[in-house]
Amino acid sequence: MSSVTSSSPAPRRVLDWRLRFGALALVWGFSFLFMKVGTESFAPFQVTLGRLVFGTAVLAVVMAVKRERLPRGARTWAHLAVAGFLLNALPFSLFAYSELTIPSSLAGICNATSPLWGMALSLVALSEDRPTRLRVAGLGIGFLGVLTVLGVWQGFHGLDVTGTAPALLASLSYPVGWIYVRRTLTGSRHSHLSLTGAQLLLATLQLAVVTPLSTSMPSHFPVLPVLAVAALGALGTGLAFLIQYDLVAEVGPTTAQMVTYFTPVIATAAGVALLGESLTWSTPAGAAVVLAGAALTQARPRAPRPAESARPARERQKATA
Repeated sequence: MSSVTSSSPAPRRVLDWRLRFGALALVWGFSFLFMKVGTESFAPFQVTLGRLVFGTAVLAVVMAVKRERLPRGARTWAHLAVAGFLLNALPFSLFAYSELTIPSSLAGICNATSPLWGMALSLVALSEDRPTRLRVAGLGIGFLGVLTVLGVWQGFHGLDVTGTAPALLASLSYPVGWIYVRRTLTGSRHSHLSLTGAQLLLATLQLAVVTPLSTSMPSHFPVLPVLAVAALGALGTGLAFLIQYDLVAEVGPTTAQMVTYFTPVIATAAGVALLGESLTWSTPAGAAVVLAGAALTQARPRAPRPAESARPARERQKATA
């Protein structure tokens, strides 16, 4: 999805971007705790459906206040349906399912592998985004970090594959969705808010069809899990998307996406402190290696200095004189 540049001055924000950055890291980090609490009473599809309903409601209210309209065109809606599946319905459901058997802290660390998957996919899917040696090294380092988290030296003893595999697949779904959006919706005349609102709406409809077919209606609605699902949707999805796009518009995507490196730290701290999840040394150590590798995969080549970029032009002028 493209951003629209304007020569008019940017609107004055009430809160400094650093505070909004911290708020985004908190709500995304606590999202894994909210999922864990929600799945204690509801099926994964039900948690995801509730998350999407509350998230879509937040964006609908904001769109109504700003008088934003949903995008038009069957082709745009078809692309948004695929984006909603890859970026919302599928990964949200996979993470909720994974937390039936693995700690929320491990799910948060698996989420941090998204930049690694994105780097690997860019090797074959994005010809205009050629990797540098530094970024390839980051991919290798991040892979070693994943093996550390999973305890490869123990032969993966005690690893819950049924929980860890869906979490890793969920983190893979994000870059697949981003590549799809980049190829199909970049340059759209519609605003980010309009596209995201429609995307979440379509993802909600997808889960609204699947959930009744695969689960039965809950017999009771405990207060704490209901509040967790509501917070997961309203804060971890609706509000988080609004903060994210606001940060991208103000400080750029490179700085805004650094929030990914704080999310697993907060998810781990919340899981250990509030849910009493156990933590071995390999989990934080491996997570640190994963984050270091992910940071390297996002490194961009140094832009040439003005003097360096001007030199070839002067040499061409001498050659043609």
